[in-house]
Amino acid sequence: MISAWPDPNTDFVSGVLAPDDYTEAWFFVFAEDEILLRFDESGDFQPLAKGDEHLVESLSQKKHFMGMLGDIACFAVEGQRDEAHQFGGLRSIFEASDNLMLAMAGRAQQICQWYRDHQYCGKCGDKAVEQEGDRAMHCARCEIYSYPRLSPSIIVLVHRGAEVLLARNHNFPEGMYSTLAGFVDPGESIEETVLREVREEVGLKVGNLEYLGSQPWPFPNSLMLGFHAEYDSGDIVLQEDEIADAQWFALDNLPAIPGKMAISRWLIDDYLHRNGVT
Repeated sequence: MISAWPDPNTDFVSGVLAPDDYTEAWFFVFAEDEILLRFDESGDFQPLAKGDEHLVESLSQKKHFMGMLGDIACFAVEGQRDEAHQFGGLRSIFEASDNLMLAMAGRAQQICQWYRDHQYCGKCGDKAVEQEGDRAMHCARCEIYSYPRLSPSIIVLVHRGAEVLLARNHNFPEGMYSTLAGFVDPGESIEETVLREVREEVGLKVGNLEYLGSQPWPFPNSLMLGFHAEYDSGDIVLQEDEIADAQWFALDNLPAIPGKMAISRWLIDDYLHRNGVT
């Protein structure tokens, strides 16, 4: 396992049908795209638990069983706001969550969003019906099944010896730089996507692609596939409608970069580690 990469979660077993009984539970409650915020004494995010089921029922409009994390039954809950509880976007729990908790919250958000967005058939407009035992919405007229949407995307750190290429888009906080990223086009391999995105966004040719790992990224429904790529040739030419700036940075003089919960940071930290920079 790569030193900078979090270990994969091997304890979660995905499921659709909730067990009849369970000793522990986590409920990730969402009102639209905002999660119910609750923190423990250490400031860490905590979902509602089995002892909070009265609150879950008062807020809940629909519960989706996600699976078992060991002995913990995990649920995505479509809820409604009330004046007594605070809701916020998933990014508001980044610094208050570990990788596991953030992944579970992201999974819950995507399931709730999928259910909200597929109440009707996209072809004929008839009401769709949730399938028992499967994560799918079904249109009986068209025989179309709609599953949770997943958008494969690449994210890549381009390196050139003791330098890395970092860029910022127009929506980044002032001074923040990160790696390049983009969605996979139809008919395109992941490797072709890396080459195209780097060429489109900064005008460079790269090679020696190395896949490192992935991260589900619920903004809104991406699966980020992380690469290192070695600079081959070319000068930086910005895709100005997307990229505000891109520069080569020395490994010991990096700008502000994303926090440790983001795959872009894992890519950067791994390259630093390989080159003896801590």
